Amino acid sequence: MLPQSALQKFRESLRGQTFCPDDSGYDEARTVPNAMIDRKPALIVRCSGAADVIACVRFALEQDALVSVRGGGHSVAGKSVCDGGLMIDLSAMKGIRVDLAKKTARAEPGLTLGEFDRETQAFSLATTLGTISKTGISGLTLGAGWGHLHGTYGLALDNLLNLDVVTADGRMLTATATENTDLFWGLRGSGGNLGIVTSLEYRLHDPGPVFAGGVLYPLSFTKEALRFFRDWAPTIPDELVTQVVSLTFPDLGRVFAIAGAYHGDLKKAEEVLKPLRSFGKPLLDIFQPMPYVQLQSMFDPFFPPGRMVYVKSNFFETLNEEAAEVVDEFLATCPSPHTFAGSEHWHGAATRVPSTDTAFPHRSNPFNLIIWSQWEGAENSEKNIRWTRDFWNAMKPFLIESSYGNYLSDEGEESSRASYGANYDRLAQLKAKYDPTNLFRMNHNIPPAKSAQAVS
Repeated sequence: MLPQSALQKFRESLRGQTFCPDDSGYDEARTVPNAMIDRKPALIVRCSGAADVIACVRFALEQDALVSVRGGGHSVAGKSVCDGGLMIDLSAMKGIRVDLAKKTARAEPGLTLGEFDRETQAFSLATTLGTISKTGISGLTLGAGWGHLHGTYGLALDNLLNLDVVTADGRMLTATATENTDLFWGLRGSGGNLGIVTSLEYRLHDPGPVFAGGVLYPLSFTKEALRFFRDWAPTIPDELVTQVVSLTFPDLGRVFAIAGAYHGDLKKAEEVLKPLRSFGKPLLDIFQPMPYVQLQSMFDPFFPPGRMVYVKSNFFETLNEEAAEVVDEFLATCPSPHTFAGSEHWHGAATRVPSTDTAFPHRSNPFNLIIWSQWEGAENSEKNIRWTRDFWNAMKPFLIESSYGNYLSDEGEESSRASYGANYDRLAQLKAKYDPTNLFRMNHNIPPAKSAQAVS
């Protein structure tokens, strides 16, 4: 526990809000959208700027305090909240400036995807981020950032130009392709392991008009739709991003959907999507032109805050007939109507980056399994977690070991290590250089290598 005298002095030195357990607003400040997370920090600091972040890091070092860092979003694994330590909350840091001439945006880490998009779309510009508007840009980007534009423009981290970061010794560093290049490499894919990012500069693009939606099939059509998706997805152009998912619509019940988003020439969109829109006997076809910001919030209704959430995810090694059989079997027995399960298709520009160019290594497997289990009521946790694990275990013969870190639940060191793949050892050396005491360990952690060497 933190000494009261030191705590009071520290609180008075900050510009941002602070919350202790007896303070009004404390419970709200420690709550994240995943209702399975119920941790109680000794102090929450809602930073107003980089100076508060630096002060927090230095205070944590002085007090040998456990540190967690929260950005602006949903924190599926709950790593942003600690028990009995210092929670550094960046959610109030929402500054953004768009440079129209350079087609760049400088953004602070408390922004959500929707807030970022609203500002950049004022100039008809965008960059790859996620697919749910309440997602925080910083955690998403530092973990990779799959999104609706990745086929044309790469992942979110592929569009980073500049990062300001507070390291574990309380210094502020700038990381770019020419300055602190080892740190720039490592930040792009290592999550929060190497420091607290206080500013991100992104490259922006003009994606053009959007044609998006999905084709909804009866759940009993899962195998046929999954087979079509597997064979069709590798033929699509970069401008189209697709995924298959089982989800529940109020008027239709549980369905299996092939969703997609095309940006660019709308006449070309109709042509490209024709094979999908003429396949099978769908319940509904909801493809339509829409504003980009509407696309980015299209899945929001399926991810409201306050539900219990448990996620398993790995890239497919093979999506064959046997895998489709398993998917079909488990979707038919899903215990919660709120669960969102299926596969994303990764392709295009995001997969043309060599696996060692950034810390994020997963550039070659086109399909990514997601079992995003959601339910209401703690009394239903056991059966939903068991179903999720049983589903995942049954899928293991068709999956590679590695996974996309942004979808990891709190699964321990082995899963964390696998998510960094072949880049893990280099990241461990960087960890030893920039965070040798593992101050930033409330994440999918990379322990420091035992002997640090300069890494470039």
